[in-house]
Amino acid sequence: MSDEKVYVAKRPPMGWNSWDCYGAAVNEEQLLGNAAYMAENLKEYGWEYVVCDIQWYEPGADSHAYHKFTDLAMDEYSRLIPAEDRFPSSAGGKGFKPIADQIHDMGLKFGIHIMRGIPRQAVHRNTKLLGTTATARDVAHPASICLWNTDMYGVDASCEGAQEYYNSIFKMYAEWGIDFVKVDDIAREDCGPEAPGAAFSEIAMIRKAIENSGRSIVLSLSPGPARVDQKDFLLENANMWRMTDDFWDKWDLLYGMFERCKAWEGIGCKDHWPDCDMLPIGHLCVCTDEDGQKGHYSHFTQDEQKILMTLWCIFRSPLIIGAEMRDNDEFTLSLLTNKKLLNMHKHGRKAKEISRKDDMVIWKSQTKDGKVYVAVFNIGKKENSAKLKFKELDLDKDKEYYATDIWEDVRCTLKDKKEVTLKPHSVVCYEIETE
Repeated sequence: MSDEKVYVAKRPPMGWNSWDCYGAAVNEEQLLGNAAYMAENLKEYGWEYVVCDIQWYEPGADSHAYHKFTDLAMDEYSRLIPAEDRFPSSAGGKGFKPIADQIHDMGLKFGIHIMRGIPRQAVHRNTKLLGTTATARDVAHPASICLWNTDMYGVDASCEGAQEYYNSIFKMYAEWGIDFVKVDDIAREDCGPEAPGAAFSEIAMIRKAIENSGRSIVLSLSPGPARVDQKDFLLENANMWRMTDDFWDKWDLLYGMFERCKAWEGIGCKDHWPDCDMLPIGHLCVCTDEDGQKGHYSHFTQDEQKILMTLWCIFRSPLIIGAEMRDNDEFTLSLLTNKKLLNMHKHGRKAKEISRKDDMVIWKSQTKDGKVYVAVFNIGKKENSAKLKFKELDLDKDKEYYATDIWEDVRCTLKDKKEVTLKPHSVVCYEIETE
């Protein structure tokens, strides 16, 4: 038997999540429809996860809004289960297994979102827990609550039955065939070991529960921002953790992401990835009426979407699509199928910010086979220029190099101190051949 480590997230995960387009209201048809789209159009490019976001256990969910203190679908052991009106194949105690089976048959992987803790309704009813004589009330931490969702109480790690509760829900997820779990209300900077509720103790229980489940499951933590000084704990316990609160199609959020990526530079590694959050491109907020229309297409310009994709890929953030993919236009699809860009994401290493001056930002990464990637961003309000100084890029200043402009798909040659001039909110990214 080989002792070689098996990585559940050797590279940053790539997939789709239902939140940006359907909020709390996604249903079975929408999940499977987007999975089919991914299998047909994106799987060959490395996209593989289909993730059902929050409130899949709420029968009345209908938008991005949360319904306070609403009834949730739950089994006799205090475990939330899919709402049958939205996920009819779950009837009869089947849970998400029928959907997971269909997605696996497409050659893809299936994930779900959960809130940390135990359902408040389980605590109020004092229902049973599987694998222990303790009850929901025995393990709950009623003072540990989410500030924006009323479904859960925290779980007190010091209580008998607490680990058994988490073991029981992940045992169920493993039986369903879940490959990815996004745990919410658990990674923000005010959720650390010294914070009220000590959410990090729940991360440790969840990590152990995944190990006890016997199934390889990616553990994604949200929201953020997580704190860089907690990186050692996160590297030990999670596969992904959010560097930011929810990221939407607003320029100030994208502008701020450059500072966040710089702060987390060099920390991501096999199985452990700082997460810039989802890609708000394509058709978003589909279940919401906006100006008489269902939702909107990304408010980012096309150039801003290229900035977004370039930064996420050179930094090696997980890539999670937020759009209703069946409504993708040609441009959105081109963002998701740019082979050279995705090769940078897949194989780039040692990513770092080379320089930042007057909102001209340069990042670099490299591959084992001799490619160097250089991205130049103008995130300022006016046209500006930057020079590619080969010494800073670890290139021979006396040589010329063949390169490909990743977004224009044009080959060119680069010399030392080449001046790159960019209009506001635009980017150029080069794949440079050094061998």
